[in-house]
Amino acid sequence: MPTMNIIQAVNDALRIEMRRDDRVVILGEDVGKFGGVFRATSGLYDEFGADRCIDTPLAEAGIIGTAIGMALYGLRPVPEIQFADFIFPAFDQIVNELAKFRYRSGGQYPCPVVIRTPYGGGIRGGHYHSQSPEALFAHTPGLKVVIPATPTDAKGLLLSALRQDDPVLFMEPKRVYRAARGDVPEGDYEIELGKAAITREGDQVTLIAYGAMLHTAHEAADKAADQGISVEVIDLRTLVPFDIETLLESVKKTGRCVVAHEAPKTCGYGAELVASIQERVMEYLEAPILRVAGFDTPFPYTLEHEYMPNADRILGTVRQTLEW
Repeated sequence: MPTMNIIQAVNDALRIEMRRDDRVVILGEDVGKFGGVFRATSGLYDEFGADRCIDTPLAEAGIIGTAIGMALYGLRPVPEIQFADFIFPAFDQIVNELAKFRYRSGGQYPCPVVIRTPYGGGIRGGHYHSQSPEALFAHTPGLKVVIPATPTDAKGLLLSALRQDDPVLFMEPKRVYRAARGDVPEGDYEIELGKAAITREGDQVTLIAYGAMLHTAHEAADKAADQGISVEVIDLRTLVPFDIETLLESVKKTGRCVVAHEAPKTCGYGAELVASIQERVMEYLEAPILRVAGFDTPFPYTLEHEYMPNADRILGTVRQTLEW
């Protein structure tokens, strides 16, 4: 079983699906000969040519609009938005067009577009290369939102996303693009969308995270274990639809819950998890469900590691739930 990082796993998934289905077309800024700014599409231009690995102008609304047209005419486009921060010029195309075609046509016109985009901080990219806008898109009916944390999940979830007839926003945690490494199964496999993974068993506190924050959550759980605290860590993997059943079973067991993400706290995705859990299992809770998140400020350049939740902040919140 080969060892890969997330970039390599994404590249492998794209290559497998492009070989399997000649309707799959990649498009975006620098995705062709250059292989993408992070090299996620490296080598695909050489194998599949300019007709299936298309370099586009720097025009995000045009990239997504073109992908929508391709999908409606039978292709399965995979547009890349170079950084999630640059997705906003295409916001109207995504939420008002892409996400609604299947509904507005009564199911006659599915629009199978998978938008890949790296998100999040931790690379000293400043406020235009570090944002986490997942909550804006999770609020859009008709659009699935997927965020892997490991190479194995990145490959399996992407292959599953590429075979959906619904549009998918596939957000990749660039802070751990190369830092997260693991054994990845060879060949073709899928990981079902909408299924969370319990990545560490525990019985005192449930800690929910996704993307790069999963690795920080595990650091916090390790520190908690050193203090005799048993933390169960759950990788959400898919934000829309999300696996409420796995979350509820864990919280019923532990009686306490902390949600961690690096997006700003107010109206962040964690708020939906808190509401969805507490309205179903309130009687099992021993303490309020707490959130650890980014601050309600623009993403800072010089203070990015103060802004982003770290293991100590998460551990402090875990202890707070135990001391309630």
